[in-house]
Formats: sequence, structure tokens, C-alpha cells
Amino acid sequence: MFEGFANVWTIVGLARELKADAPLPLTVAGEKIVSFRGPDGAPAALIDQCPHRGVALSLGCVEQGEIRCPFHGWRFGVDGSLRHIPWNPEAKRDSIRATRLPMREIDGVLWLRTAPGEAADAPPPIVSLTHGLRLCAQSFVWRAHWTRVMENMLDSPHVAFVHRRTFGGAMARALDQDPQARMDVSFEPHDHGGKITASVVGRQRPATLDYVFPNLMELSLDFRGRVFRIFAVCIPIGERETRLLLLTARGFLRASLFDALFLWSNRRIAEEDRAIVESSTPPFSPFGGEEASVRTDAATLAFRRLYRQRLAGSSA
Repeated sequence: MFEGFANVWTIVGLARELKADAPLPLTVAGEKIVSFRGPDGAPAALIDQCPHRGVALSLGCVEQGEIRCPFHGWRFGVDGSLRHIPWNPEAKRDSIRATRLPMREIDGVLWLRTAPGEAADAPPPIVSLTHGLRLCAQSFVWRAHWTRVMENMLDSPHVAFVHRRTFGGAMARALDQDPQARMDVSFEPHDHGGKITASVVGRQRPATLDYVFPNLMELSLDFRGRVFRIFAVCIPIGERETRLLLLTARGFLRASLFDALFLWSNRRIAEEDRAIVESSTPPFSPFGGEEASVRTDAATLAFRRLYRQRLAGSSA
């Protein structure tokens, strides 16, 4: 299970997407998952497969915090226990279970751990992302391995070229004025990943990046006392398919009517990146010295080391 992406926490969506009376299907690292809310309203997740005949539980319904299989009506609790088998009151249910996955709801965000059972219930790496800010979200599916998408989110040198017509104009002009201009990129490890800073001609960029292992990037663009954050979550779907979840959190223009502006801006920038990343060969981050690298690739190389040391080849 979850080959190459096992035993880690990942954000999978917003809490408001998970309704009280309907299952929510998800796919993470090749595994079909169904999420639903239990009797107390807390989110729960199971492998989307009934142990009876293997059909998708997500095609069923949620009744009083339990999910009912659409095929024969078997009903399962949030812990995967079999609660009812229609037409078979004498059946022994204790040995039959659906596979449970830990799920948490924190400040409006759903976290899933890619490991089955109670023993995987360690908390997510960070307690809060949004800090009570206005949160909006959107997602895109890219035809590339999630490692390629993640590297793109941590990369600074490409901004002057890929995003010249959006937010990379200043960097592009600096390079136009001085083709020998120097960029310095640093990756400072911390408990959950690392902080990435970039400076151009000795002047640090106002934006800072924070990488949270395995697949989360936080871009901080705070200015004049206003808090503005963009989170990119690179969620693997399959070997060559990634769901890029973009979350925007802001402490200004908090009315929902402004969400459309931020969603439009993120969509435009993401589309600039998508065409480039999907063209990468191979579609996943290669091992060893298969690609040429330079000093400004510090963040990419740090990510690759962490991925290979802690995650590549993993399974649950």
C-alpha cells in the first residue's frame, strides 16, 4: 500500500468539502480511499473497498456516522469495524473489518496518514496552517510524478523565465540588466523539512519558502503587517499523475467575494508551471547524477536527499 509514499501525513483537502451525510472519495499514491464523518462529526477514512465483495464503499451512503456498502448493505464504523450485515443476524462480525486510515481535521484542513491502523495515529507534523486566516482552495491534476511537481514548487531560479509575465517580472528585469547577476539559494534544515531563502545580487527576495516533508510548500508573502500565505500540496495519484492542491490563506480582504481574485491568480501561475513540469523526462525525479545540477539547485537537491533517505521505496 502507498508504494513510495507510505507512513506520512498529507493534506488532502478542505474540511468543508467533507459533508456530514455523504462519502468523499480520494486517491492517494495509487490507493482508493473513502472519507466520511462519524457520529461526532469527526472525519474518518477507510480504504475504499468492502471486505465482502471488494466494491467501492464510496458508492454507498453515510447513515448516522457509519458508511453503508452499496452492494449488500454492510455497514462499517469509523474504525473499520463491521457494525451490521443485513439478512444475517447470526453472523460473526468481529473478524471482518474494513481498513482504517488515520485522518484529522485541523483549522479547516483535512490531513490523512498513509498507514493503516491505530498504531499510525501520531499527529501531523504541524498543528496549524491557516492561523484563523481566510482560506480558499483549488486543485489541478498534472501528468507528472509528484516529486517533479514538488521540486518545481521549491525552485527559485525558474521564476524569471516561467513566470516572467506574472510575478517574476522583477527577477527577469534584474537578469536583463546584468546577465552575469548572481543568485544565491540556501536550504536550512529544520525538524519538519527546511527553510529556503533566495537572494539576487545580494538582496534577499521578500518571499520565503518553507518545505514540510514530504509534500508541502509554504510561500510567505507577508507585507506591511498583512499576512499572506500560499500552500502547495503535491498529492500523488499514480506514477505519472499528481493532484496539486493550492491553499491561499490571507489576513486581509477576508470577504468571500475576493476568493475569485486569488483563485484566478493561482490558476494562471499554476498553468505556466504545468506545461513545463509535464514536459520533464523522465516524469519522476531521477536518482544519482542522471541530471546536471548547479549551485542554485540547492533546494531541489536537498528535497531529493530527503525523499530518497526517508520515503523512496516505502510501503505500508
